[in-house]
Amino acid sequence: MRSATVIRKTTETDISVEINLDGIGSYDNRTGVGFFDHMLDQLARHSLIDLKIRCAGDLHIDDHHTVEDVGIALGQALTQALGDKRGIRRYGACLLPMDDALVRAALDLSGRPYLVWSMDLPTAKIGTFDSELVREFFQALSTHGGITLHVEALHGINSHHIAEAAFKAVARALREAVETDPRKADAIPSTKGSL
Repeated sequence: MRSATVIRKTTETDISVEINLDGIGSYDNRTGVGFFDHMLDQLARHSLIDLKIRCAGDLHIDDHHTVEDVGIALGQALTQALGDKRGIRRYGACLLPMDDALVRAALDLSGRPYLVWSMDLPTAKIGTFDSELVREFFQALSTHGGITLHVEALHGINSHHIAEAAFKAVARALREAVETDPRKADAIPSTKGSL
């Protein structure tokens, strides 16, 4: 089973992340940040990766450390669960509509982190959540998961819809990339022989 548990403790956050890449999209996420939990639930549900996250963070300051550090721990868990990446499809992409929002995500589980972020969230806040933290999460996930990740909003007027479409699009792309390739189930998907 391709699963992992990561514990990350700093002076700012105390996090545990459990993932199962071969799950059914079950989720149990409690970070203390309501909108972020909702986005993590979407990530699990649409990637079919089982996800359980607990975070006690310094929310008396703001949500930044919680969101970024969960991205770090989740990226680390993904890396552990993938192991040597033998047999995976490696690449994934999704064009996802959600009401007024249309978001495109494409990714490569290359081991080479790089984030291209072309997202305009029209409001500074989504409820009480800082809109800029959406990018912070994906930057941390990309960096610590070794993911080349491109996320682009092609249309949207509602920040909640745009952000949610981004999480869902990345989830669907991730689902495709981590799946086993039935034609090459025991091969590393690279001419280099390693990722």
